[in-house]
Amino acid sequence: MNIVLRFRSCLLLAVFLLGAAVQLPAQDETPPVPVEARRAEGVPQGKIEGPFEFRSQIFPGTVRKYWVYIPAQYDPDQPPCLMIVQDGLGLANGWNVPTVLDNMIHQGRVPVQLGLFIDHGQVPAPHEKAQPRFNRSFEYDGLGDAYARFLIEELLPEVRRRWVFSDNPDDRCIAGASSGAICAFNAAWERPDAFRRVLSSIGTYTALRGGDQFPALVRKTENKPLRVFLQDGSADLDIYAGSWWHANQAMLSALQFAGYDVTNVWGDGGHNRQHMTSILPQALDWLWRDYPQPIPAGRAKIRRTDLLLDGEDWELVSEGHGFTEGPAVGSDGRLYFTDIPGNRIHRVEADGRVSVFAEDTGKANGLMAGPDGKLYACRTADEQIVRYSTTGQMEVFATGIAGNDLVVLADGSGYVTEPSKKQIWHFSPSGETQLVDTGIEFPNGIITSPDQTLLSVADTRGRFCYSWQCLPDGTLTAKQKYGWLHVNDETRSNADGMTVDTEGRVYVTTASGVQVLDQLGRVHFIIRSPGKGWLSNVTFGGENRDVLYATCGTEVWKRKLKATGVNLSAGPVMPPKPGL
Repeated sequence: MNIVLRFRSCLLLAVFLLGAAVQLPAQDETPPVPVEARRAEGVPQGKIEGPFEFRSQIFPGTVRKYWVYIPAQYDPDQPPCLMIVQDGLGLANGWNVPTVLDNMIHQGRVPVQLGLFIDHGQVPAPHEKAQPRFNRSFEYDGLGDAYARFLIEELLPEVRRRWVFSDNPDDRCIAGASSGAICAFNAAWERPDAFRRVLSSIGTYTALRGGDQFPALVRKTENKPLRVFLQDGSADLDIYAGSWWHANQAMLSALQFAGYDVTNVWGDGGHNRQHMTSILPQALDWLWRDYPQPIPAGRAKIRRTDLLLDGEDWELVSEGHGFTEGPAVGSDGRLYFTDIPGNRIHRVEADGRVSVFAEDTGKANGLMAGPDGKLYACRTADEQIVRYSTTGQMEVFATGIAGNDLVVLADGSGYVTEPSKKQIWHFSPSGETQLVDTGIEFPNGIITSPDQTLLSVADTRGRFCYSWQCLPDGTLTAKQKYGWLHVNDETRSNADGMTVDTEGRVYVTTASGVQVLDQLGRVHFIIRSPGKGWLSNVTFGGENRDVLYATCGTEVWKRKLKATGVNLSAGPVMPPKPGL
């Protein structure tokens, strides 16, 4: 037994014999500094430039500093990779990033890369007796795409004014510790088209600002092409927001379940940089292994709701429109959609050609085929519901409703939302209307269950889809906030259009993608959005109704799924009893 252990044993015995309530200090053995963190003779050294000051518009009023590491091998004719580190030069130097990169680039273990070390923003104090507003938790701990957009739209273009670097997301590593770690993961999660390698140290995946939702989101959301390195210690924080140690293990479990390229190194340290500093070369070796091979999106274990097909992804159907909405399959089997600002309805032919079906459509929004073979449309601008023959002849069906979206049932009746007045209407087969609900903040998408007995309506400005039972006279009963949707830092889901499949699952377009709810109103799966615009609506089409069409911003997309949509105008369909 060495002297230290003998002394510790004697101290423990003394405490026991005296019965004193003494807590021994935790051992804090400093991990060794890796050889890659030491200056080596003959290794070219990069340089640090900065600090530079940057003012953001995405985070109004904030000022921050950033530094740039330029490797000795930097060649503007060969754009290097990029490593982004949150918490600025302080953390980068604490991890010995510049020296580690010098050595590992020289050894060929990582590609040549620029380093961008960024502080969080502050709104400067107005005078010396006041504090600034510190934006660290707001920028780093929150969900949503604000920080990713700050990097992509503001800071990276500023850095590019002096230095070049690769636009390939596989050439970028984003890193951070604590809140900076969840910030790094969230930036890649939101924008895998810009960042794909994530280094997360003592990550704050806890309930400071909703980060505790990430394990569930990772399990439910369609896989993204990310590679993630996790580090934490068993003595990490355990406070009001949660246990960092357990949260990081939950993240690892979720990433493994979802089939991500993930690894972890756990230790027994606390909430500090020591462990990560000692293993940084190991982390970079793993993150950059097999470079320049692209990082694929992995495959999840079998989910309860398994909708994706191998080799099937989103395919572009049409683009260049003002704003697309209302996808619907007509009685002729062809897809129709609206361009609201363009004041048109378009038709997609069997060979993929897109033609104009109707002009001067009164800013038509929602569409749906009826049992009479006609295409019903909400003419929002002039408060009409109209219907078109297959040759494009229009007739007015109902008036006095500035409709947004509608559902037409097998008997020719249906329902329509009027968000401007917070109203839902029922219409009869002859076009008579009755008000059946008021008060939802922004009632938008609307669909019934396959058996046409339950009505669902999405509230764009909330997080729930409402549900009612439909009575024989068209009135509604048993109103309930039923479908629970995932949201980010906004309280609104941006829920919009809806469709339904033969299993009774409801597909809702939201800011997070197409959220798929089971019959009990639970989100089982989230299909990623096909584009960057507003994801406005979805419907099933194709010969077997197994192709999901989506309107997204200025575009229309399609994707074949392992599901079958319901043609409500053809009659009720009995869904299976749901698992409870």
